[in-house]
Amino acid sequence: MNSKVTLGIIVGNRGFFPDHLCDSGRRQILKTLETLGFGTVILDTSATKFGAVESMSDAQKCAELFRANADKIDGLLVTLPNFGDERGVANAIRWSGLGAPVLVHAFNDDPKNMTIRDRRDSFCGKMSVCNNLRQYGLPFTLTRLHTCDPESFPFRDDLTDFAVTCRTLRALKNLRIGALGARPTAFNTVRYSEKLLEQSGISIETLDLYELFGWVGKMKDDDAPVQAKLKQIHEYVAAKSIPAPALLKMAKFGTAVDDWMKRTRLSATAIQCWTAMEEFFGVVPCTLMSMMSNMGLSSACEVDIMGTVAMFAMAQASGRPSALVDWNNNYGGDPDKGVIFHCSNLPKDVFVEQGEGKPVMDYQEIIAGTVGKENTYGTVVGRVKATPFTYLRVSTDDAAGRIRAYVGEGELTDDPLKTFGGYGVVKIPGFQKLLRFICENGFEHHVAVNLTRIAAGVKEALSKYLGWEVYWHG
Repeated sequence: MNSKVTLGIIVGNRGFFPDHLCDSGRRQILKTLETLGFGTVILDTSATKFGAVESMSDAQKCAELFRANADKIDGLLVTLPNFGDERGVANAIRWSGLGAPVLVHAFNDDPKNMTIRDRRDSFCGKMSVCNNLRQYGLPFTLTRLHTCDPESFPFRDDLTDFAVTCRTLRALKNLRIGALGARPTAFNTVRYSEKLLEQSGISIETLDLYELFGWVGKMKDDDAPVQAKLKQIHEYVAAKSIPAPALLKMAKFGTAVDDWMKRTRLSATAIQCWTAMEEFFGVVPCTLMSMMSNMGLSSACEVDIMGTVAMFAMAQASGRPSALVDWNNNYGGDPDKGVIFHCSNLPKDVFVEQGEGKPVMDYQEIIAGTVGKENTYGTVVGRVKATPFTYLRVSTDDAAGRIRAYVGEGELTDDPLKTFGGYGVVKIPGFQKLLRFICENGFEHHVAVNLTRIAAGVKEALSKYLGWEVYWHG
């Protein structure tokens, strides 16, 4: 997962304000961005005065620079060391044609230093810039405080959130997801609209399980890719109690999926995990899905494409793997706590570390009674770490013709719980209100979770820049 974010920087200037502040302000901004690990694309001081943007000529030079670096720029930062020229800023953004998210920052004035030489008026200039961006139809993001020092912690938090927004949008831009198999007949809940996703630049590549099993049937046990995948499985998970034939089937299945993803340029998948897989192939795909998710190639069970969208967005936004779980049980009488669970295909990085430093492979207890234990090996089981987390659900509202989502943060706790599969106890302020919202608005019982705090940046990306309807349970 590529976590580095590169920003195109626009330093605003207006000539009858003290323009020497553009020089010092430019250096301050670049120092902060370098400290936080951002890449930057900015006009050289030889291209315009102090490398700032004021005139139409400056705006054109800035736009050309951004276009030439379009493949590396994830977002734009407008910074105003003085009042700034609103038209220069807006035109530079429009003419660049990037369509990237924009963060607008303004410097503080010092009340003790308000002479004509040093007074910034950035406080006022920010309103003018935002007014023009609104007129131009260019969405933008604001800092927590109207004006702030580039080295302050509030601004660093703004940049951290904006990086999440940029990575989320980068993840979803031209995303291709593989849908392997048909959704389980009993699961109307995972229905979705491919056409609505396509309107947001997300494409779905379908594949029948029959075709994939045909590829698997042509593989030999000693094929090099199969043996390499088998080795990866053993390195990833503790599987001492799993029969060798079952592990070999998983290796072949994983090899076939890897080949398919590579050929069709897929970054994530959603897979039909029951019950044809168990009845006619004899394993569950959970371990292979766990391995993919752990690498950032999110994989959702039960052909939950919208679950995959949420998983992948957060995984790329945070640089850490996401899991798909059920909102599954109450936890005693505490209204703000609940149990999350899946069978499971959770990525190993979300689990509490176990004896060998690896999660444990087991069989799928829920459907073993139907298809036989011997046909259900391959789950990855354990308890999820106690840590803060972000949850996200995305859904297509076909009747309204739009994509909707909810997002929020909570805590995974260490409250006692003994069960099977992959599980954890969550604590979410106002949890009953969230549950009511989910039910009243017809959201699915699946939810993606990521063991980081990224809700603010994700919400900004999905709502402001993609135009999705997002409820933030803040």
